[in-house]
Amino acid sequence: MSRLQLALNVDDLATSIDFYSTLFGTEPHKVRPGYANFAVAQPPLKLVLIENPGQGGSVNHLGVEVEDVDTVDAELTRLGAAGFATTEERDTTCCYAKQDKFWVQGTPDGERWEVYTITDDLTQVEAAAPAEATCCA
Repeated sequence: MSRLQLALNVDDLATSIDFYSTLFGTEPHKVRPGYANFAVAQPPLKLVLIENPGQGGSVNHLGVEVEDVDTVDAELTRLGAAGFATTEERDTTCCYAKQDKFWVQGTPDGERWEVYTITDDLTQVEAAAPAEATCCA
């Protein structure tokens, strides 16, 4: 299964959780300090909310969540062959999860796109605070 990811900066996490829960008819999959994500079935969407006061209403980054590391590798190879510049991050901690991913660089309008898979879900205690502060900021 693949699904698009939309990571939004929000001014107030609680207010945004209430809004998106109603909009998509589902509760968040994960809520942590300053962070929430929704696994929306229809349309297939991973919606990520990152509390970033003063930046609300803006896109933090875009992505494609894929099923496994083999798919990450296949997409990395495909996009590399097409001449896209990429930056790999293996066994990284981001958004309260262990991930293998890469970022596509040099998009025409400067958006940040990641292709990733979650290799292990982490609890709040397991996640390193410094990595959390910079991974999606």
